[in-house]
Amino acid sequence: MGQIKSINPFDGSLLKEFQEYDRTQMDQALAKADSAFKKWKEISFKERAVLMIRCGSYLKDHKKELAMLMVLEMGKPIREAIAEVEKCALVCEYYAENAAGFLADQKINSDATSSFISYQPLGCILAVMPWNFPFWQVFRFAAPSIMAGNVALLKHASNVPQCAIAIEEVFINSGFPGGIFQSLLIGSSKVEYLISNPVVKAVTLTGSEKAGSEVAALAGRHIKKSVLELGGSDPFIVLQDADLEITSSFAVKSRMINTGQSCIAAKRFIAVKEIAEEFTQKMVAGMKNLKMGNPMDEATEVGTIAREDLVQPLLDQINKSVAKGARLIFGGNRPAMKGAFLNPAILTNVKPGMPAYEEELFGPVASVIIAED
Repeated sequence: MGQIKSINPFDGSLLKEFQEYDRTQMDQALAKADSAFKKWKEISFKERAVLMIRCGSYLKDHKKELAMLMVLEMGKPIREAIAEVEKCALVCEYYAENAAGFLADQKINSDATSSFISYQPLGCILAVMPWNFPFWQVFRFAAPSIMAGNVALLKHASNVPQCAIAIEEVFINSGFPGGIFQSLLIGSSKVEYLISNPVVKAVTLTGSEKAGSEVAALAGRHIKKSVLELGGSDPFIVLQDADLEITSSFAVKSRMINTGQSCIAAKRFIAVKEIAEEFTQKMVAGMKNLKMGNPMDEATEVGTIAREDLVQPLLDQINKSVAKGARLIFGGNRPAMKGAFLNPAILTNVKPGMPAYEEELFGPVASVIIAED
């Protein structure tokens, strides 16, 4: 068994260390989930909703201390971390109010006397979740799944174990029965065992293409449903008639949210030739005004990269793109400060064949691509 370490990317300090769960502990969690599901599936939507509303209230009441865990474990700026917890509370309230309507029987026309579609809970759902939004990614899965009558097992990213434990405690402290939501402190190598177990009926993953392909293959092998969300390199398209002041401000914000570590952030900025230079310079000006520093500081807009080992791969993508002809017109280097920081960067002259054009840059790096018309 290995150790799961919680390390602060701001100063490199070891916050806590946990022993990875062994096979016996995983089996106990699976048995507990199976037992909990047999009772939970019979609970009415109204009773589930009471607990889910309570969960939302608990999140709002404890948002600062929960947000602090995200700041400590993956360097998220404190203002964004608090907003993330508040968003989790909203998703709990949303599904508490709407689950019954979403899952009501639907009558359909057929040649039978009476036909309808009915939705039934599946059972235990395994979630393999990422570090970039340690609370939101979990709650957007857990709230609808649990309101639908399922129970949840979480295998969280190994660099946010305190967040994983805290999320389980949120459900327990909100009054949910034991086994409805459980966090398992395990590495990726143990996911296969969980997917293969008959207690687990479906799996969802948010993460890399590599991890997604492996989980999808395992789910397919065991004939289990899977939902994958694997990021991307979303285009932000700027045409001649755009108000460049407004557009550039939103471009900077949409690239730099969560220090650029968001699967749905704008990443490729495709600007029509006539306005590309002006738009790019306004983006540079916007980037210059961002305050980078201690994520505990409420004035900080750009925190650290989530882990020290993730900085160099980003630098490699920048450097390889420059070697192929891209121009680094702003940032893109490590500042003279301790911590897993990377100065926000803007690359221009980005063309096919470059990592900045063809790969997802999961950090504070914007790629500007010029369209002729």
